Amino acid sequence: MGNRTEDKSTQEDQTDAKARRASGEFVRGVSGFRHAIGDPEFPPEPGRYHLFVALNCPWCHRVTLARGVLGLAEAITMDVAFPNRTTEDDPVGPNLWEFSPGRKATLTGSELAECTFDTGTGQTYRLAKQIYQAEGSDEQSVPILYDKVTHRIVNNESAEIIRMLDEHALALGSTHSFDQLPNLRPEGLIDEIDTLNEQIYVTINNGAYKAGFSSDQSVYTQAYVSYFETLSKLDEILSDGRSFLTGEAFTEADLRLFPTLYRHDPVYYLRMKLNGARILDYPNLWRWLCRVFALPGVADSGSLLHCRQGYFGRSWNGVVPLGPFHPMPYPEAYEHPELAAI
Repeated sequence: MGNRTEDKSTQEDQTDAKARRASGEFVRGVSGFRHAIGDPEFPPEPGRYHLFVALNCPWCHRVTLARGVLGLAEAITMDVAFPNRTTEDDPVGPNLWEFSPGRKATLTGSELAECTFDTGTGQTYRLAKQIYQAEGSDEQSVPILYDKVTHRIVNNESAEIIRMLDEHALALGSTHSFDQLPNLRPEGLIDEIDTLNEQIYVTINNGAYKAGFSSDQSVYTQAYVSYFETLSKLDEILSDGRSFLTGEAFTEADLRLFPTLYRHDPVYYLRMKLNGARILDYPNLWRWLCRVFALPGVADSGSLLHCRQGYFGRSWNGVVPLGPFHPMPYPEAYEHPELAAI
């Protein structure tokens, strides 16, 4: 399914990272597990692999989106963490991803049906951190691609997991036929996709975090400006009537853009201080967003309830805003491309 090299476009420059963080800049760390399905110890086999994710996490959403559009929902099992991490009173510590389906969301006052226990390791770990500790690592992030046969972590870099699933979809047990499978990196579009990937990562995917989680005003301002400049450029790309970013086929560039834009109006507009415009205000991007949302496997790949609960749960008071309700509740609004005319 095309040439798939190791992806470098989601790895932030780590130069002086400690000092940059101390000055208030958000600097994303580097994932430590970089094995691949297809390596001798990790052959592509149906039912062998498992994902640990959080549905509010956009990096996890990339992976669940690939799992959905590639027809792998039945072949690759999955566990879902609660969208809020542990608090100061947790016996292990705060800010850890927890597999605890009994926790209740403050927004609804009830449990979240998507959340699960750990069913992948055979150990019923409560925390993602414990999965890493079993391999002598102090990492604690999700997503995690896990091998249920060797009981090892394969990879925890979302961009690379996407490409593994794409490359080995049929061997992993996709329910799609070869003709039904989307080719996320078609040969003739690789350079264009990689250029878009880098721009989208720097200014949109990671740019949203730079704006929302940096306490340095100048870093925030630069991220804010770049974010909306790129939205305008992408809206212009789509203005010629094409269905997706590179033409008429859904590719990796669309997949990487979707999780951030899916969150923008109902979450990032407020939480990440990206209140310059809504996606609804970009008619071509709005129609693109609705078009992607309608693809088989996409709507079930994420949860805005988890997003709102998780992101606002990290604010100082933990209160989740009730809005926005205009033009209608999300994600139902994504079923109405005609709203772009507003």
